[in-house]
Amino acid sequence: MSRKGRKKKYVTLNNGVKMPILGFGVYQIPKEDTKRCVLDAIKVGFRAMDTAQSYFNESEVEEAIKECGLSREDLFITTKVWIDNYGYEKCKTSIKESLKKLQTDYIDLVLLHQPFSDYYGAYKALEELYHQGKIKAIGVSNFYPDRLTDICLFDRDVIPAVNQVETSPLNQQIKAQENMEKYGVAIEAWAPFGEGKSGMFTNETLVNIGKKYNKSAAQVILRWLIQRGVIIACKSTHVERMQENFDVFDFELTDEDMNNIKKLDSNDSLFFNH
Repeated sequence: MSRKGRKKKYVTLNNGVKMPILGFGVYQIPKEDTKRCVLDAIKVGFRAMDTAQSYFNESEVEEAIKECGLSREDLFITTKVWIDNYGYEKCKTSIKESLKKLQTDYIDLVLLHQPFSDYYGAYKALEELYHQGKIKAIGVSNFYPDRLTDICLFDRDVIPAVNQVETSPLNQQIKAQENMEKYGVAIEAWAPFGEGKSGMFTNETLVNIGKKYNKSAAQVILRWLIQRGVIIACKSTHVERMQENFDVFDFELTDEDMNNIKKLDSNDSLFFNH
């Protein structure tokens, strides 16, 4: 794990696209709350929004984008193709529907949500839409090292830019990240707080590190990920928590801090095994 500079707020993907390292996710946010939450996140300073076809709130994300007052180029929008829409033709059709729901001419990043069904055909569709400029970057989600290696090597003219996987202090994805880096794929974390499971926010190691910097355990987690070069999609429905989550660029963990957090790794999912 290498320490990164305090000011690092973007990651340059393997095709040259710049992606904010800290983004806002809308998973499990109800449709009726999504617009408010996205607007709050944008006001706080978030510029990357992470949604998915299976979240059923792409349209509500669009409503917030339309109302926020920022130009489209100032925002980075990610969505994901659900497995029911895999296969070449179905994937292309689903992206057209996502473009319609998001009311945009292009999507910054599109991921295949799970490593099942005809993801070869779906990925081929993403490659085609990428070459047409409808998608600025393409990638995958929840692809374990063997599946990622497979899709990187299987007759691909566009290597995935991102692999979004569960990453937290209790499931650190160290080997998976090493494999991604081998192919030039950026790692992105979902559930960086593990949804609070296993006492994440009260973990003694994280709390004690936070006390040194007058930061919370949650802020320590986000800072730890940033210093590993991990892109983050974090969620909250409370603007105060959003502000706290975004306030992580004014301190830096030491090598000792990073190593102490590394010892927390159980190398096992807090949710499910794909």
